[in-house]
Amino acid sequence: MSRDADSASGRDRPSTSRGGTELPLFPLNVVLFPGGPLPLRIFEPRYVDMVRICMREGSPFGVVLIRAGAEVGAVSRTAEVGTSARIVDFFQLPEGLLGIVCQGERKFRVLDRRVQPNGLNVGTVEWLATEPSVPLPPQFAHLAQLLRRVYPQLGEAYKTLPPRFDEAGWVGTRLAEILPLPTVEKQLFLEIEDPVERLARLDPLIRRSEA
Repeated sequence: MSRDADSASGRDRPSTSRGGTELPLFPLNVVLFPGGPLPLRIFEPRYVDMVRICMREGSPFGVVLIRAGAEVGAVSRTAEVGTSARIVDFFQLPEGLLGIVCQGERKFRVLDRRVQPNGLNVGTVEWLATEPSVPLPPQFAHLAQLLRRVYPQLGEAYKTLPPRFDEAGWVGTRLAEILPLPTVEKQLFLEIEDPVERLARLDPLIRRSEA
């Protein structure tokens, strides 16, 4: 799963302003979940610069879903909740573009967003609480079994992610990101704070698709 957009990552030293953390934002037509992979192709100068800074400083950038606008050019509205990302690999693509592989880390809420002169979106964000690690409830064991069957087929991006089929949050977020759902639905699953509730909402969707 590669995209013709742009991105970068991190977690260590985002700048802090009064009332929140300042984070470069990468609006995309995709929802990034904590722990999930995101391969990207970078070509816009504003994002090339962002990637260079993130790689040099080990700092994060945020991925937010576009509500109105386009990935290339102006973005007029984004989702309030997004996920920070870390660059875990980079490479030069044949056409001379920069390829990067990111991994989702922490969820955040955008408090304020502005556009820099170079077109880069920067937000003041607050970090959301990390979901608790909860054992997979027995009534959702079939969801883990489904994920276990398809996991080897998910491609290179997932080969470096150690599976945790016994953990409710991990199973739920992986299913939410790989299921062919509209991005608005994926965003709703991202914003759920209880991992067991996420599984409970995914269960009927999967049962209907298998019927």
